[in-house]
Amino acid sequence: MRVSGRMLFVVMVAFASLGAMSQQRAEQPTADTEIRIGNVMPYSGPLSEFGAIGKAEAAYFDMINDRGGINGRKVRFITRDDNSDPTTALELTRNLIEKDDVLLMFGAFGTPGNLATRSYLNERKIPQLFVASGDEELSRPNRFPWTMGWQPSFKAEGRIYANYIQAYYPQRKIVVLWQNDQFGRMVFKGIEEGLGDLNRLVLVDIAFDITDEHLEGHISILKRAGADIFVFLGVPSTASKAIKLAASLNWHPVFIVNDSSASIANAMAPAGLENSAGVISAAFLKDPSDPAWKNDPAMKDWFAFMDKYHHVESTNNNAALYGYAAAEALTQVLKQCGDDLSRENIMRQAASLRDYQPSVALPNIRMNTSPDSYLPIKQMRLVQFDGRSWQPFGAVIETAFTEGAAR
Repeated sequence: MRVSGRMLFVVMVAFASLGAMSQQRAEQPTADTEIRIGNVMPYSGPLSEFGAIGKAEAAYFDMINDRGGINGRKVRFITRDDNSDPTTALELTRNLIEKDDVLLMFGAFGTPGNLATRSYLNERKIPQLFVASGDEELSRPNRFPWTMGWQPSFKAEGRIYANYIQAYYPQRKIVVLWQNDQFGRMVFKGIEEGLGDLNRLVLVDIAFDITDEHLEGHISILKRAGADIFVFLGVPSTASKAIKLAASLNWHPVFIVNDSSASIANAMAPAGLENSAGVISAAFLKDPSDPAWKNDPAMKDWFAFMDKYHHVESTNNNAALYGYAAAEALTQVLKQCGDDLSRENIMRQAASLRDYQPSVALPNIRMNTSPDSYLPIKQMRLVQFDGRSWQPFGAVIETAFTEGAAR
């Protein structure tokens, strides 16, 4: 079969046009009627309890779609299971971009996975928005302008606990049980920064793995150290065990747990409400299992949402509430974009939030961003569990001292 020069030219032009269309599609992957959003979550593996975040986000966008979508476009939320493996997270993210044609990545869980995908996404100028990690390395606009955090930083949270200890329990001895991963290390590092010269008061610190079978031995060692303050940094299921074990050993120190473990339903109640009374934490979102919010309009909306769109055993999951709040914040950003859903405008709008308050955030906790500030939520409240409810005390904390004063 012979092809004339003219026909060959036409075929070459056609292929060139297809190539241009493919390139244009890569740059503008969203149709006029759809917004494709990519996400990776640990639906299986050691951190699977946080898969509730992604499930709640999927349900939230179902609700948004039932209400007409965002600026007339329906959301297609495509979420994948990375099993808490950063190599898998990178592979899945590539597939979401190159095969599923998502416009942006949103809310991916965990520090290792987000760090693994950060360079790939920034090189291609694809938004990596509101990552589910408090590592400050994921909020560096000068180096990685397409990556933005969401929650308060892990180190800042640690400094809050250090400042609290200095203010309320000066010169008291401290022990720390921390999860042996990037999260646990960063919160503990914040405590060390906040204590400064007073780090000498930390008698013992023990790192544990999530699958650690020696928790009872760890708690026993910490008790024998003779400390007055016990700081726990880990997941809710382990926090519950730690509180219960300490009580079984008749050990009643000042007990501090990190924010993600400060759940009445997932940590305090399983440990025993009496055992948990007095526990201190720092928070930025409401606890759906806290009766203090029973008549709160925003929480009523939350329970109605859970009833209609997210049928799970418990409506009191803090991780699910986190996903709901993050999805609400992304919806706000996309609404601000109007008809311009270019990736550049999405980042521009994400970096121009002014006093935006997620509906389920604690009072006076607001999101603020700028081109030079990629950590949207910087505020927390100290709270204490009274055996029934979280009681806030002190003012909203915007900053925490980075060094303790020598005493």
